[in-house]
Amino acid sequence: MILASGSLAQMDLSKVVLAIGSLGTAAYGVVDASKCFGGGVSNSGFGDIQQVVSKFIPGDANDKNAPALALASVLATLRANWLNGMALADQKAIAKTLIKLNLRSDTANVMASAAGVDAALLTSVANKLATGEGLTQAETDVYGRFDLLLSSILDQGYERADQRYRNTAKMLAVPIAVVLAILGGWTIVGEPFLAFLGSADAVRALIAGLLATPLAPVAKDLSTAIQAAAKVAQSWKS
Repeated sequence: MILASGSLAQMDLSKVVLAIGSLGTAAYGVVDASKCFGGGVSNSGFGDIQQVVSKFIPGDANDKNAPALALASVLATLRANWLNGMALADQKAIAKTLIKLNLRSDTANVMASAAGVDAALLTSVANKLATGEGLTQAETDVYGRFDLLLSSILDQGYERADQRYRNTAKMLAVPIAVVLAILGGWTIVGEPFLAFLGSADAVRALIAGLLATPLAPVAKDLSTAIQAAAKVAQSWKS
């Protein structure tokens, strides 16, 4: 056990690593369970997506009665995809499609400003897309440039959002892992809680909790590596 007294030589380090990694996995599970309450930790990061999308689609993000392609409805769709954990590539593709469906003569100036392309040409593109008229070479070029810049800006927003979500989940998992480790240690030791908090076992539990989150993704591989190293060390002694 992690909390057992004794020298490091008496400890099975590979099992200790697996136990700490399992604790980290449990802490992540508790964090993930927060999704039941209005999205929980998954809400973290969506603000970056909303900020990017709102640059291209003008309107009220809080209008509950907005039509299907209005900003509020688009954000509701994107938020549902984000909370559901849809693959990032698919989320970006849907966001890009919804934005381009909003390209009209009355929104072209806003979108051109957000992407940094010629507003007059993009407005002409929007009018011709609505009527089915063919685009000139200049219009095709500016539309292609708009498409590439839109993809780049959405990539930036979604990647930043994903990073914010992962960092938030890790930050929340650390104190949860520490609490679980201390409660587990107290249960095993079986002494009064306040007395346990002042013991060396509590310190071991604290260290285990702090290590649990970073170790969780690599615990199995690290444990296998430790076992292999131990076998090599034993072969040297024989």
